[in-house]
Amino acid sequence: MGCRVARQACLIVGLCWLGQGALAQQATSRSMIYTCVVNGKKLTSDRLIPECTNLEQRRLNPDGSLNGIVQPMPTEDERAAVEAKEREANAERVQRNDAIRRDRNLTARFPNDETHQKAREKALDAIRTSVRTSESRIALLLAERKKLLDEAEFYAPPAKLPPKLKLDLDANDAALAGQKALVANQQAEVVRISSLYDAELARLKKLWGGAQPGSLGPLPGTTPVVDNQRSSR
Repeated sequence: MGCRVARQACLIVGLCWLGQGALAQQATSRSMIYTCVVNGKKLTSDRLIPECTNLEQRRLNPDGSLNGIVQPMPTEDERAAVEAKEREANAERVQRNDAIRRDRNLTARFPNDETHQKAREKALDAIRTSVRTSESRIALLLAERKKLLDEAEFYAPPAKLPPKLKLDLDANDAALAGQKALVANQQAEVVRISSLYDAELARLKKLWGGAQPGSLGPLPGTTPVVDNQRSSR
């Protein structure tokens, strides 16, 4: 019986000690001291000092030792600079994620060289067909022009060409110029598409070889128009 009473007494004492320790800890946390210097004058408070919101405040323990430093509130310019850096970091993160997604989509579309070559030929065939059509049209216009010029020989200067013949020659000239410009654009498109596929293949070879998606930078020669056109492949 005596032993049991003794154990209970010890338990009560222990609980009291723990309670006192907890209260002491709370008291310590409440007794932090904040100090700062404003215009050469030292201010002290048991809470953050409103006059020092734009200054550094020292947080001290009850014994006067340094507990930490409370940084001043940022100015409007500083907040703007931080926000600008955050926007820049967010833009870089979005760009990096987009690059990873594009590379993964690229290797998904083209798991090997054969599939990429087939896509290249399909893209070029459409342009080459257009070039052949335009060249055939030019040949017909040249044949038509020869007939018109042969007819115009009957009207040697100073005779004037009949209005209809002159209109036909002018129309032929305009049609020829338009078709030649179209062929030049189509041939330039063949070069552009070939260059794009060359750059794409070089990138694919690195990705097939183990390069991490998004680590190779932008694909040379790509534009939003190209991306939209190629998304339908």
